[in-house]
Amino acid sequence: MLAFDLLTFAVYFLLLLALTPPLGRFMARVYAGEKHLLTPVFGPVERLIYRACGIDAGSEQSWGRYTSGMLAFNAFGLVLLYGILRLQHLLPLNPAGLPAMSPHLAFNTAVSFVTNTNWQSYGGESTLSYLSQMAGLTVQNFVSAATGMAIAIALVRGFARRSANSIGNFFVDTTRSTLYILLPLAVVAALFLVWQGVPQNFDHYAESHTLEGAEQTLAQGPAASQIAIKQLGTNGGGFFNANSAHPYENPTPLSNFIECLFILLIPAALVYTFGCMVRDRRQGWALWAAMAILFIGGLAICYQSEVSGNPLLTAAGVDPGAGNMEGKEVRFGVGASALWATATTDASNGSVNSMHDSFTPIGGLVPLFNMMLGEVIYGGVGAGLYGMLLYVIIAVFIAGLMVGRTPEYLGKKIEAREVLLCMLALLVTPLGMVLFPAIGAVLPVSTSSIQDAGPHGFTELLYAYTSATANNGSAFAGFNANTPYQDTMLGIAMFLGRFVIIIPMLAVAGSMAAKKTLPATSGTFPTHGPLFVVLLIAVIFIVGGLTFFPALALGPIAEHLAMLAGQTY
Repeated sequence: MLAFDLLTFAVYFLLLLALTPPLGRFMARVYAGEKHLLTPVFGPVERLIYRACGIDAGSEQSWGRYTSGMLAFNAFGLVLLYGILRLQHLLPLNPAGLPAMSPHLAFNTAVSFVTNTNWQSYGGESTLSYLSQMAGLTVQNFVSAATGMAIAIALVRGFARRSANSIGNFFVDTTRSTLYILLPLAVVAALFLVWQGVPQNFDHYAESHTLEGAEQTLAQGPAASQIAIKQLGTNGGGFFNANSAHPYENPTPLSNFIECLFILLIPAALVYTFGCMVRDRRQGWALWAAMAILFIGGLAICYQSEVSGNPLLTAAGVDPGAGNMEGKEVRFGVGASALWATATTDASNGSVNSMHDSFTPIGGLVPLFNMMLGEVIYGGVGAGLYGMLLYVIIAVFIAGLMVGRTPEYLGKKIEAREVLLCMLALLVTPLGMVLFPAIGAVLPVSTSSIQDAGPHGFTELLYAYTSATANNGSAFAGFNANTPYQDTMLGIAMFLGRFVIIIPMLAVAGSMAAKKTLPATSGTFPTHGPLFVVLLIAVIFIVGGLTFFPALALGPIAEHLAMLAGQTY
């Protein structure tokens, strides 16, 4: 089993590496407005959308107009989705006769899907109609992902352009992201999933009888189309409550492997797109290498912890060679579960094929820590790239202080304005990931949602708000999030974690685009070599990771030490 797991990891990583350049080059051509393979197919559709919406595709926007357009577009999506969820009992395509969502749950769900978080305080098949799943959630899976990609490309243009007062057009970038990248990939992925056995229909729920004679309701619906974009768009919200552990969402080992590959496919390729657009692919590979090192390190720790199992059970002789199989699908095992848990929290995906609540303390710490780093290890579609560039600016600034000269990146001076904006964005994550759980840990209205005692119970609370603020959406289980208090506070955390980071990064894009490009000199710190990769990783750990060490010490670290001492929770 160990050899098979290691082979699976190697094939996964090599496929991700091989697919990065072709997809990355294609996306660079899409955003540059060049002709490509799909132009004859979707070009007329793109022009029709511009005419229908009154968009001048040739007109670019300043960072302020780009930001206002993004906010208005997402605000409209939020209101529309909230309305669909509140009125679904009156709308068609509701064969199960499901009632409307409550106001607090509809607010939480609408914010969740608009922010590309896809946190689910509900069971999909028992709460949402087919129309809500398609016209509400699946639509937001596309446009929220496209929004993140547009923001990343706008920031890349800020570094690539010289003395410019514009960073592109939000509506054009979003349209192209959807038409040329997300939609074609999602169609191919949906057809693959249907082939593997995922439902794609409008049938009524099926009634069956178990071997014990009990009645069972089997949910149906247009699942394959939503699952395809939930993975490719790093959305993660499942059609069914068990998410990718459900056999209708993830029927075979092959579907499991390919769905897991979908999680990191676009985020990894966008880093290569960055290298193409700044005309120095070495810069893209440097970021890719930093992400790869962090990804492999996290996977190794998570897998080793899970394959070692619980030492208390091993000491008692309870199947010591099986590893920790609690909360995992037998058809996937420890290896595929650890790979998925690492990948889904490296990206802002949040889909799960096992229950993170049942991981060992250190195995569960890895997904938690991945999110605390800002999910820049490939990260969400677009969000991972602009989050990593945030850390790049901080790393270059620190390098400049060390060598005693003005920091530069890609020929652009990094000055006080850019550093201030990046630090403002960085301060959002501790607000949602530390302050909100701290408040929730002392309020009875919040602590009543926690299932377990001790450090494990605190980890459940910490994981929920970390997942929300990081726009991940995965849950630690054992935590009742569907209460008015939790739905509201988690919704606020999701909103802050998305837009209070995006706005400063767009301001950085505008600031960098206006700067002149300086020629490299002998004193310029190279940002494409191993030394910079090491510095960048160190900054991510120090600035991003150590902030949360006290919270981790109270949660999974304390639980691990207690487990070694023979105490469980």
